[in-house]
Amino acid sequence: MRRLLIVWLLWMAATPAFAVETHDVSLAQGRLLLTERHEGWGKGRCQSCHVLRMIHGDAPHIRDIVRAKGFDTCGGCHGDNGAGVERRCAICHNPRDLPASPYLTGIHAHDFTIDGDRPLADGDCMICHWAADMDGRWEIDTDLTRFPDAAGFDRPYRRESEFCLRCHNRSHQQPGFPVRARDYLDPLVAVEESWRYMDYHGWAVGSGDRIFAGLRDGYRYGTELACTECHAMHGTDNPKLILDDSRKGAFGLSFRDRGVPVQVFAPGDYSQLCVLCHAMTTPLEDAHIDTGNGLSGVHQVGGDCTLCHTHGRAAQVGL
Repeated sequence: MRRLLIVWLLWMAATPAFAVETHDVSLAQGRLLLTERHEGWGKGRCQSCHVLRMIHGDAPHIRDIVRAKGFDTCGGCHGDNGAGVERRCAICHNPRDLPASPYLTGIHAHDFTIDGDRPLADGDCMICHWAADMDGRWEIDTDLTRFPDAAGFDRPYRRESEFCLRCHNRSHQQPGFPVRARDYLDPLVAVEESWRYMDYHGWAVGSGDRIFAGLRDGYRYGTELACTECHAMHGTDNPKLILDDSRKGAFGLSFRDRGVPVQVFAPGDYSQLCVLCHAMTTPLEDAHIDTGNGLSGVHQVGGDCTLCHTHGRAAQVGL
């Protein structure tokens, strides 16, 4: 009888309706991080109160991973509990367990270094996704760390790319995360100034009536695209973090989940990237030629795109 009572108490403690911390931890309300109101705040051993086989019973998409990997998974979602518990992200977010959340393949990633490449570490994830609620909905002010803007205020992001611009600029970079430019016009710092004039794609202008016009379903002229449409933060084999697989960006592309490959060729041949979204209405100048990834529809295949389409050059607006 005594053993049954203990089991019942443990079950009740692990049940959301009874747990003391439910007013703080709520996926429905977008709160996963534990606070001081958690009864076990400051304690580093989650297993002292929680029974592994009883937690996340209503979360089948992560339940099996958590049970297989144990209490080392807790900190990644719920914070350090005031005890310095290590926040491990890649223990679940990896090519084996959660292969598409996100795709972590390729030798280049946003690893906060410029002189070499290294695999993304858990600490890298925390910089950009400190309080992500991981509820399956992309919400920029929840899933991205809030960095102060140029005026030093903690304002919400109006667009996803504002998150990038709060570090990638000349005058108000974030303390502890300096962005080193290779020259004055380096997009790593010049992107904020040239945002209004980007060919791809910033505050885009243009009617779509020019001779090379044509977009695939899901895109339309005048739409502002986020940096992550083309740049894969979590891993790619292309330079400049250009995505190497349509599933890593190209969010408006109707067949992006097909995994269309993208390879960048020197010098400046981005045909396989551009053709993901662009397809000429009236085919001209090699537009019928397969760029090498099964798609066609852009001109001068195999040429240097950057001769006319320069990242952020005001003189080329609308090309």
